[in-house]
Amino acid sequence: MQPGRPSLTALSAAHLRAAHQVLDGASILADPLAARILGPDARFSLDYARLSALVSRAELSGPLLRWFIAARSRLAEDALRNAISNGATQLVVLGAGFDTLPYRMPSLSNIRIFEVDHPATQARKRERLAMAAIEVPETLSYVAMDLEEQTIAAPLQSAGFEAAERSFFSCLGVVPYLTEQAIVAIFDYVAQLRGGAEVVFDYVCSTGSLRPTTCAPPPAIAEAPATGQQIRSYLETTELCSKLSMTGFRTVENMGPEQIAARLFPDAGRGGSLSGCHIMHAATG
Repeated sequence: MQPGRPSLTALSAAHLRAAHQVLDGASILADPLAARILGPDARFSLDYARLSALVSRAELSGPLLRWFIAARSRLAEDALRNAISNGATQLVVLGAGFDTLPYRMPSLSNIRIFEVDHPATQARKRERLAMAAIEVPETLSYVAMDLEEQTIAAPLQSAGFEAAERSFFSCLGVVPYLTEQAIVAIFDYVAQLRGGAEVVFDYVCSTGSLRPTTCAPPPAIAEAPATGQQIRSYLETTELCSKLSMTGFRTVENMGPEQIAARLFPDAGRGGSLSGCHIMHAATG
């Protein structure tokens, strides 16, 4: 993050979500607000997606990255729907960026929503929402904070979050850019919530857990320093699962690149692999 400026990584992800609606016919994730929230910049989404494919290190890396960003949102939203069916009453979106989930999902009408993000990114998003005339739910609260420098307990409590109610946390495109200390602090907090909680997040596998040729970070992550955000944490799957279990999560489910591709990617992408990208779903009960 550059001081006082919104996250360009979050904007990049937003452009790829918008491009997915057109280039892929929203085959993985239907997001009718993906282009609207970008306003006049939406016209750059297709160019950005095509450029991503051209400069990537493998022929399919560009579309694979676009599909992964759509897939992680799809998997989180599917898990959220199940959580609501099982009694969750609160949604916390950590590193919300320009995600439109709270503004387009009817089943959230009775759910309290907390969007947590860096102040500069959050301010830009709120400007975009107003310009696009996208209605903000009355149940949504904005929590401006730096996830690396601050712990989430006090800001959430001040915003009205109830630790005794069952909650769902979405944490997409966040973990790789935090230090291990900040990551541990987030998951420790979520695991100890009295009302029970679950979290979906993506991470990049440790280069020590697989061959370097199959575990190189995807282009958008490897090139992140140019946007002001640098990858800080590579995590090894077995160790991560063990730590989450010891922290207090009773169920821990990991999906690796091949599983994600087989489940959600178009046929043309199932033979490739967006190296190192994993999605984890953990619940306390």
